[in-house]
Amino acid sequence: MLTKTKPLPHPDLERVLVSKTSISRRLKKLGVEISESYGSQEITVVAIINGAIFFTADLLRRISTPIRLDCIRVSSYRNQTRPTGTPRILDTLLLDVEERHVLLVDDILDTGKTLSVVVDELKKRKPASIKTCVLLDKKARREVDFQSDFVGFTIPDRFVVGYGLDFAERYRNLSSIGILKPDLQNPPEWS
Repeated sequence: MLTKTKPLPHPDLERVLVSKTSISRRLKKLGVEISESYGSQEITVVAIINGAIFFTADLLRRISTPIRLDCIRVSSYRNQTRPTGTPRILDTLLLDVEERHVLLVDDILDTGKTLSVVVDELKKRKPASIKTCVLLDKKARREVDFQSDFVGFTIPDRFVVGYGLDFAERYRNLSSIGILKPDLQNPPEWS
């Protein structure tokens, strides 16, 4: 008997790694975990953009704890499939986080360099606490000893796009997370 395979959400994907349904289910659980961790204490959520925008927006809708939101911009991939050099903070916070509980949200934890750099920068602002939440944890790529407090999914060492994750600012709008075809993982000649 033949089984029908579901069509891929984009022809550039080799396969879907995390479905839209799986993301939604995990976000509900993460929202509960985070809400229980902080209780009624207000938290300042700091999203690392652009990658964490989709994840942060959907996650915040599932957290019952009072929230303030700010964003920070960090450059680490520069149109490559692997982080290049030391991450640079391009835009910093507008909110004061001194003596506040901070939840730093990112799309993916791979080498650990980006989150380490941002956490070190946030510590200089003397928050009451800092915790981290990542959608994806790619442990096989870790170069810095860093563990996230809240993790959506642990994934293998494959280059993924979708649900905020990109390659050269493309594919962010896909509702699932998929593995980009290997032959498309070279620096683009797109204009």
